Amino acid sequence: MQLRTLIPIALSLVLVTGTEARAADNPYERGPAPTNSSIEATRGSFAVSETSVSSLVGGFGGGTIYYPTSTSAGTFGALVISPGYTGTQSSISWLGPRLASQGFVIFTIDTNTIYDQPDSRASQLLAALDYLTQQSTVRTRVDSSRLGVMGHSMGGGGTLRAASQRPALQAAIPLTGWHTTKNWSSVRVPTLVVGAESDSVAPVSSHSEPFYTSLPSTLDKAYLELNNASHFAPNSSNTTIAKYSISWLKRFIDNDTRYEQFLCPAPGRSTLIEEYRDTCPHS
Repeated sequence: MQLRTLIPIALSLVLVTGTEARAADNPYERGPAPTNSSIEATRGSFAVSETSVSSLVGGFGGGTIYYPTSTSAGTFGALVISPGYTGTQSSISWLGPRLASQGFVIFTIDTNTIYDQPDSRASQLLAALDYLTQQSTVRTRVDSSRLGVMGHSMGGGGTLRAASQRPALQAAIPLTGWHTTKNWSSVRVPTLVVGAESDSVAPVSSHSEPFYTSLPSTLDKAYLELNNASHFAPNSSNTTIAKYSISWLKRFIDNDTRYEQFLCPAPGRSTLIEEYRDTCPHS
């Protein structure tokens, strides 16, 4: 074989080996390398389908599962999202397809009653995760070792409680969370706390800020305060919430360090962000 034939073969082997090495470093990477535009977009690179879950399943009030249509990338990490007091899944439904299109299985749930308190919502979040991974029609698409929880208001308080009860979770995101408990030092789950500057229902001074401060200093954690936003900011499409939630979920559910750039160094104050704190660098 002539030398000019050997050279392209050798180069091909190097390229293939390099690609395989990168894949082996993190088998959970899903989707192309991120850009600021890609994580701010209303849809990511994955086409999404959805399926409804009846309230008759028990443990929670039913809901909707959003999932990547193709299985060619393998299994996906998953997240269950709870609405807040008097809210239904419709109040957080925008997050379903937006997060799923980035390469996650997302389950937006209804609670047993719209008046359920945070600790009840925690139990329902965990019951929904168990249903999703063990009984749902998409269970074979889910990697049960890579799970997270998210919730708004009392669902945010439930998110913190669920994280404290199930330390094997990979990520938690309380959105303008409400809970009478202020000390969450028992949490061992990487947590992004989202507060709103003008929240009069769960003021950041008595909710999101003490929640964040009480989390262990050794924990991967962040505090995002939305500038001039109300308690109900998470109830409609919000690019800032989506951008940092996607980055957090990718970093800790998918262990995808390509998203570290959006979290560290912490973004500065802006017209959208009143304050951001982070325990950079992440371990």
